[in-house]
Amino acid sequence: MEQTTPTPLRAALENLRLDGAIFFRAEFTENWAFESPLKDLTQALRPGAKSMILFHIVAAGRCWISMPDGERHWADRGDVIVLPYGDDYLMGGAEPAEIVPIMNLMARPPWDRMPVLAHGAGGRRTDIVCGHMYSADPLFDPAMRAFPPVFVVRVPEGPAARWVASSINYALAVTTESLPAPPSSTRLPELLLTEVLRIHLQSAPMAEHGWIAALHDRVLAPAMAALHAQPDRKWTVTELAGTAMVSRSALDQRFREVLGLSPIKYLTEWRMHLASDLLRTTDLSVAAISRRIGYESEEAFSRAFR
Repeated sequence: MEQTTPTPLRAALENLRLDGAIFFRAEFTENWAFESPLKDLTQALRPGAKSMILFHIVAAGRCWISMPDGERHWADRGDVIVLPYGDDYLMGGAEPAEIVPIMNLMARPPWDRMPVLAHGAGGRRTDIVCGHMYSADPLFDPAMRAFPPVFVVRVPEGPAARWVASSINYALAVTTESLPAPPSSTRLPELLLTEVLRIHLQSAPMAEHGWIAALHDRVLAPAMAALHAQPDRKWTVTELAGTAMVSRSALDQRFREVLGLSPIKYLTEWRMHLASDLLRTTDLSVAAISRRIGYESEEAFSRAFR
């Protein structure tokens, strides 16, 4: 069998130290909606952890997910929803519904067996497989915000699609056959998350040429964290250099050495990465997205996007 050399991005992601397991599946019927306080769940599942990575695989149907004060991202069958920092969130179906706390719908951990969450009014059904991961890597540091707080990945045919199907089948088998909950060492969530992150980051600026290395760089990391936290701000190189406590010239040189981009060019491309995600998975207008990422007019955004 022919061996292929992994790309720098794939190689970096495959070297991440991840720990996790699929931990429950859900059967929702219209009308349904819930809120999930993940900070409490994080401490129950992994005491002492600052945050956990959560993913939802949509096995059937359609749903939305949002932060408590954010826009709704829509996901369909086969899509994977990722909450990289374990932020609190809301989720629901296509029809309006009362939002209820998720812990009212399921037993609190620890679980002897993988729970099945069932909720809704008996209409059209949406099935979701949920999993958690933990990583101490800076890629998942809430202070770095290398990812949006929630994003949806539309999975094309390939390894990720196969692992989505395997994860769904495994969760169904574990719950329907009353088998014990899977151990945290299971590789399925790790393989799935690695491939989903790779797909998501394909549109990130210079992702294949040192982006993850830049997140570990003592000069670039604080500057990138500032840009990721406030992409709508009118940043200057002087301000960014101040966050990294280096000179303007040193910051500019380091960006070009590692990423092949100036700091402001990186900001522009990061904004376009965020805009692509919002255009693909939300109902926000182009004008609203323009304002969200720092452009005062739709025309200015359109020129940058092109």
